[in-house]
Amino acid sequence: MKLVWTEKAQRRIGEILEYIEREFGAKARQTFREKTQDFTRILIQFPEMGTLEIKEKNLRGFQLTNQTRVFYRVKKNCIIILTLIDSRQDPKNKPK
Repeated sequence: MKLVWTEKAQRRIGEILEYIEREFGAKARQTFREKTQDFTRILIQFPEMGTLEIKEKNLRGFQLTNQTRVFYRVKKNCIIILTLIDSRQDPKNKPK
């Protein structure tokens, strides 16, 4: 199964990594990066592991860390990472 990151998701992961390094240091950044890589490896094997958020749009969510939730969609042989959000944000900010 192919894994694709949208531009928005790529931008968000970059922002999150910068924030973590600035606030908590390079080791914390590396830990988050490794956790994200582990998640994507498992996601490729089990694409439906996330919670089905919006059935009609096949939108799934997965709580990556206490603060970060990943939203993605599965289409045929492709997993599309749509965005990552701070789970402390207003729920209206999640993808629709």
